[in-house]
Amino acid sequence: MNEDSAHFPPVDPVKTGIKGCCPRCGEGKLFDGLLGLKPRCAACGLDYSFADSGDGPAVFVILIVGFIIIGMVLWLQVNYGPPIWVHVLIFGPLTIILSLLTLRWFKGILIAMQYRHNAREGRLSD
Repeated sequence: MNEDSAHFPPVDPVKTGIKGCCPRCGEGKLFDGLLGLKPRCAACGLDYSFADSGDGPAVFVILIVGFIIIGMVLWLQVNYGPPIWVHVLIFGPLTIILSLLTLRWFKGILIAMQYRHNAREGRLSD
C-alpha cells in the first residue's frame, strides 16, 4: 500500500466488507462481478492493487459452511432417514449458494481489515 494522504473517517470493516464497499470511504463498490475486484474505487479513487485476501476467505467458508451443512445433513438423516438423492437434491445447491455468498462477504471483510491495519506482505529487512 502506498502512503495514503487522504483523510476519511474510519469505516467499520465488517459492514463495508459485507456490503462490498470501498474500505477507505465506504461508498464505492469493491467488487467487479461476483468475486473479482475493481481496479479502483469510483468514489474516492483508492487503488485496490494492495488487496490480496489470498486463501483466507476460502478457509473460513469451508469451516463455517461445512459445519452448518454437515450438521443439517446429520439432523435430517437421524430424524427422517431419507435416501441419498434427497440429500444431494437439498444440500448440493444449498452448499453452493451459501459458499458463494459467504465467500464474497469474507473476501470483502478481509480486504477491509487489510486496509484498516495497513497489512502488507512480509519482508525481510537487509
